Amino acid sequence: METAYNPRTVEEVFRDFKGRRNGMIKALTIDVEAFFQQCDPEKENLCLYGFPSEQWEVNLPAEEVPPELPEPALGINFARDGMQENDWLSLVAVHSDAWLLSVAFYFGARFGFDKTDRKRLFNMINELPTIFEIVSGNAKKQMREKSSVAHHSNNKSKSNTKGRGSELHGEIDEEEEEHGDTLCGACGENYASDEFWICCDMCERWFHGTCVKITPAKAEHIKHYKCPSCTNKRPRP
Repeated sequence: METAYNPRTVEEVFRDFKGRRNGMIKALTIDVEAFFQQCDPEKENLCLYGFPSEQWEVNLPAEEVPPELPEPALGINFARDGMQENDWLSLVAVHSDAWLLSVAFYFGARFGFDKTDRKRLFNMINELPTIFEIVSGNAKKQMREKSSVAHHSNNKSKSNTKGRGSELHGEIDEEEEEHGDTLCGACGENYASDEFWICCDMCERWFHGTCVKITPAKAEHIKHYKCPSCTNKRPRP
């Protein structure tokens, strides 16, 4: 487990929040196969931890009482084989969202954030979609109109202007304005016209190429792209 550190300003706490959040999103999307395997119901109470470095870990709860930080939900592994996988992942996502908030406001309380700072911290956090919204696909439903989905499907992937010399500047501006609210299915951040972007043909979620390790050159040779989550889905018995 990583060594704990104590962010002291609103910006530092928010940066800590985003790092932990990104780590947990990776566990529940890109690294879902490894996460699934580590949550063995035969083991003891396990927790999903996110770290400021954007890494994640499945581990036993801290031994000290009370712990240095609030603890994540215990025993997430026990429900793994008793639920549909998507439902289980969504349940873990909800508890992960609750834990992230508890850690952020633990820091706020510890370092004496006043009402204004607490409100500012919450507003910064609230601008991001929750892990549950990303895992369940609700973030996509909230942020995209059907017309945008159709337009995206006809434009399989997006790269920067250097890679798409045939696009006019006005078209790029219009595209960025129309799809600026689209969220990456891996990191939850917004679409930007200067980033390579690819759509999964199975779940129709969009991903930054860097998040799923797909380059524009590699995408040229992919007829039907499946994101890591769809690739790793196990058939139901």
